Amino acid sequence: MTLFEVIRDIINPAALLLPASMDSSRARVMLIAIALQESRFTHRLQIMGPARGFWQFERAGGTLGVLQHAASKKHAFEVCAVRSCLPNSRAVYMQIATDDLLACCFARLLLYTDPRPLPQIGDIEGSWQYYLNNWRPGKPHRRTWNELYDEATMFVAVSEM
Repeated sequence: MTLFEVIRDIINPAALLLPASMDSSRARVMLIAIALQESRFTHRLQIMGPARGFWQFERAGGTLGVLQHAASKKHAFEVCAVRSCLPNSRAVYMQIATDDLLACCFARLLLYTDPRPLPQIGDIEGSWQYYLNNWRPGKPHRRTWNELYDEATMFVAVSEM
């Protein structure tokens, strides 16, 4: 899947399922960078692991967190209704393996649960720390982040021209 297809087929339609205030260049950069880091937009099922979707959500981790967090719960339930998914961790976890829009919305909602503002575009270290704080990856790979973040940043800039 190309980043053009990601924007056209996943990010743009998912943005329409959430409040307009959640869509920004900074959010798009983080969503793309995180999915590149987690799955390269290639693996919807984690290799030798339980996570699902391009953003690699686990059932008792991000999935449950988004469904229960005060900031995201209402929006998560609304997205589930639109995507014909029961708003419980098992149903969402199962569906995000094949429903990229649901997965993207949950990724954006997980970012939304962080009370800190999204990092400024170009703040590679700040974005890395934001990713670590929210995704809590078991085996973070710092060596790949800079290049993938730069790729996301450049692509978002080009797509907004």
